[in-house]
Amino acid sequence: MTAPSPAPRGAAPSRALMRIALAVSILLALAALAAFHYASRLASQDAAPTDGVVQVEIHAGRCEPDSLSVPAGRATFRIVNRSERAVEWEILDGVMVVEERENIAPGFTQTLNARLEPGDYDITCGLLSNPRGKLHVTPTAASDAARAARPSLTAFIGALAEYRVYLVMQAATLQRDAQALADAIEANDLARARGLYPAARLAYKRIEPVADMFADLDTRLDARADYFARREDDPDFMGFHRIEHGLYARQSLAGLPGAAQALMTDIAALQQRLRELPVTPERMAGGAARLAQDMATLKVTGEEDRYAHTDLSGLQGNLDGLRKIVDLLRPFVARGNAALAEKLDGDIAAAQAALEAHRAQGGDGHAGFDTLDAPARRVLAERFAMLATDLASAGRSLGLIGAD
Repeated sequence: MTAPSPAPRGAAPSRALMRIALAVSILLALAALAAFHYASRLASQDAAPTDGVVQVEIHAGRCEPDSLSVPAGRATFRIVNRSERAVEWEILDGVMVVEERENIAPGFTQTLNARLEPGDYDITCGLLSNPRGKLHVTPTAASDAARAARPSLTAFIGALAEYRVYLVMQAATLQRDAQALADAIEANDLARARGLYPAARLAYKRIEPVADMFADLDTRLDARADYFARREDDPDFMGFHRIEHGLYARQSLAGLPGAAQALMTDIAALQQRLRELPVTPERMAGGAARLAQDMATLKVTGEEDRYAHTDLSGLQGNLDGLRKIVDLLRPFVARGNAALAEKLDGDIAAAQAALEAHRAQGGDGHAGFDTLDAPARRVLAERFAMLATDLASAGRSLGLIGAD
């Protein structure tokens, strides 16, 4: 019998190497899966600043992450809209808006810088019906020192008292003019209601530096249809823009008596809030700077009053309100920076001139915003942007707005 031929050298070792390689591949795959699982768990935990920026992704029904923690002081947030709708993102202290970004288009990113005090805040997550997230701000030595260095409220007592009177008086004007609008709607007088609508909203725009800090009331009084799941057909879409849509888009009073009644109820609640609100110089300066920035960006697009095209009237109301704040803060700014105080006066005058250029002939109102071409809108944006920049500088010079 012929002896079996010996196996070729290297065959057995090759099979052993293959087994080792297979085992290593399995181990690497398991390690990769473990790493992926660990990374996924980290991603679902509280977001922490990366390179000083906290990223928040807004999805159709939630924020990711929905729980944040940052140190007190200046924080930068990168808001990424992963949904299919334009959304807003707000930081809320109770019902008060601390900072916000509005009209973030699908697929786009916006950055928000905020000076935050230690404490716990809510964050909105896209549509107003979505669950809110949480933001925890931890104290730091720098935030404690900044709080101790703030100017005493006693220096601002006179200005604060005068601004409180202004808010209460404008709220009373709002109640009176909105009631006239509601009465016209109840009387089934479409033409009269359309004529009264711009004036009814004007006083609200004058007090918007403070009024829009009440997130719940601002949603009911002045939120656009974009921020509701069913847009104009959403039952929660109410307030001025619900009435505007009926008067101008549908040209019908159907369903508006109930909306007008709800408007009056919410205006009464706003009046009560304004009477009880502690007016602070920080709220005056911060609210004015934020509103001016919105005027330079969001409010010159024609999207706010898209059915009636009365945006210029709203901008005039906003400018009236900012002028009052500038008048009250000017003496304090001038003491430390007379040139900046003069620049603020010039900014107000330039913005007013830009609005006057579109005053309707033979009347007190303005032209429809849809009649403005791109260069005219750009001029308005530039005037409001300069005012926003100088208002922020004035707030920082008084220690009322944190330095960037």
